[in-house]
Amino acid sequence: MIIKTGRKLYQKAKYLYRDTRHHLGLNNSFYDKARGSRILIYHGICKQNHTRFNPIFLKVKTFEAHLKFYKKHFNVVSLTDFYKQRFSDDKFNICITFDDGFANNYHYVLPLLEKYQLPATFFVTAINEAGYDILWNDFLGIISKYGPNTLLYKNELYKKGLYDKYIHIKNGISLVEKLRSAGFREKAEMMELLYPLVPFKNNKSNDDYWVQMTSEQIRALSASPYANIGAHGYYHNDLSQININDACIEMVQTKKYLERVIEKEVNSFAFPYGSYNREVVQKAKEAGYDQLLAMDFHFEEDHSNSILRERFTVNPFISTVNQQYATINKRYE
Repeated sequence: MIIKTGRKLYQKAKYLYRDTRHHLGLNNSFYDKARGSRILIYHGICKQNHTRFNPIFLKVKTFEAHLKFYKKHFNVVSLTDFYKQRFSDDKFNICITFDDGFANNYHYVLPLLEKYQLPATFFVTAINEAGYDILWNDFLGIISKYGPNTLLYKNELYKKGLYDKYIHIKNGISLVEKLRSAGFREKAEMMELLYPLVPFKNNKSNDDYWVQMTSEQIRALSASPYANIGAHGYYHNDLSQININDACIEMVQTKKYLERVIEKEVNSFAFPYGSYNREVVQKAKEAGYDQLLAMDFHFEEDHSNSILRERFTVNPFISTVNQQYATINKRYE
């Protein structure tokens, strides 16, 4: 416990030291000397209380601070240019991506990209074509936040544990983990059964945290010269855990849906949860995708795969300066 506390204090001191040096203009040589490239993952953007339901959202003002920093110190490239390695030799190169297709991307991110004239790729699902306006994992996150301390689901008892996740009282497996390996039919059933417990859609102040983009918003986003649309699965299933035939159908159907909506080719795919296996990669290639985005690579040979790229997830709990240090170094410390 003492060692852990000491590490946290050291980390806070280091973060404060970097922030102070930045404000004094003493970090510029570090930014100027940085070379290399990185693809960044963002998710949701909201006006306030960015950790209300999950640890992947940023406030609008924080995201704008990131863009200001990128504009000043980095070279921001499109996903296509990243794949073609059209990089600056004089600056660190980054590519901005957004996962999950939240409507807040359309409302808050697009105007800022156009303001600073910076490109980004948005990986969206086809969930609204299936008749839903929310991803199953976001639904369960909200239910876990507002729901009762104990939950009886399909005659099995769950109790809130760390981060308000529902944990099975006997086997210790969380409900989200159990459902992640299930098909969408079971997830849809879960949403129908549990929604009466917490009818959160009646509270409009929550909309920024879960509402998905409509087809019209996806089309309008795609019309911007600073936005590119990629696929992120049909239902936001973990494609490495469901039946491979179902995974293949999802990748094909998502591509067809998005191309029909935006009337452009969709050739990039970001694996939901960054999860994939060799068979999923092969099926994605057969579906017509030639840009495949993960998080951390799962296999050593992935580093030499011309269509696979790693990405680095943005941390919403640290300052803009410390985020950029992590982005350059590819690690949080």
